[in-house]
Amino acid sequence: MAGSAPGAVRLHDVAVERFPVAGAFTISRGAKTFVDVVRCAVSDGVHVGRGEGTAIYYHGETAETCAQAIRAAARSPDAFDRERLRGLMPPGAARNALDCALWDLEARRSGQPVWALAGLPAPAAVRTAYTISLGDPGVMAEAAAQAWSRGFTLLKCKLTGDGDRARIGAVREGAPQADLIVDANESWAGLDVAAEAAALAALGVTLIEQPLPAQADEGLRRIASPVPLCADESCQSLADLPGLGGYQAINIKLDKAGGLTEALAMAEAARTAGLKVMIGCMLGTSLGIAPAFLLAQRADWVDLDGALLLAEDRPGGLPVERGMLQPGTLWGDPSIIIGLPA
Repeated sequence: MAGSAPGAVRLHDVAVERFPVAGAFTISRGAKTFVDVVRCAVSDGVHVGRGEGTAIYYHGETAETCAQAIRAAARSPDAFDRERLRGLMPPGAARNALDCALWDLEARRSGQPVWALAGLPAPAAVRTAYTISLGDPGVMAEAAAQAWSRGFTLLKCKLTGDGDRARIGAVREGAPQADLIVDANESWAGLDVAAEAAALAALGVTLIEQPLPAQADEGLRRIASPVPLCADESCQSLADLPGLGGYQAINIKLDKAGGLTEALAMAEAARTAGLKVMIGCMLGTSLGIAPAFLLAQRADWVDLDGALLLAEDRPGGLPVERGMLQPGTLWGDPSIIIGLPA
């Protein structure tokens, strides 16, 4: 293809790929031993841009349905313009994979990295949370101790609404100096959220994600929590922000939002509304984490351990050193040009 001129952008490839988890990833909704991701590539005939998405399972998405959605959307020329794409496809992992592939392609065509194109600061290492899966208190304490020994100073503990104080007490014993945040995954329905928050605050917890089901958010408006509350399932995309109440922070995940384009708008709107921002992720490889890593440069909390929880990442994945996620060139950096096969 040497010497060829770029042409119209088209869908080059879409595939479902499976990656085993290191051990098991357990939350209140169940455990996972692998993750299926959808990877797509777009091309102008000379350059190729790639993106990855992880299906939002609690929305009924699968990697296969995401791949089908990308193929269907690609029949329209609007699919290859990031702004028009937001009107063509709903938020979700399929749009995320396609949107990020378009950003990657633009970087390779223009010779500018995505962070520069998006008006973001040059990427530097950021401290990422490391997830402590839901389990018996002793198991979680041991996992916390191991994570601390590897250099992770910010631990995110999965909770279930039953016995959570004992779990966090055990984690605190396992990692006495760690900063702790917790994710209830909507499991505190029927509990006194303020009392639970106060008990966890005494154990050093500094952030609580999604204590109540999304449809029960109104109840949070009447709660004086000593710990900031962060919306996850309640804040999927930009459309959710105006009606959001009872929260002091939002967790932006590109798979929920439907891409970096939407996530950038969400981060700006959150700051305008006086909300703090966590940049999070689903399980996935560094190809899916890399776009969020750029956005994380301006985040209050970073939870981008999705690739670190896998048994094996993609070649060239984002490295981590003593709990600090490092910049990489797997995605969005024109120093690596992915050419088309001969």
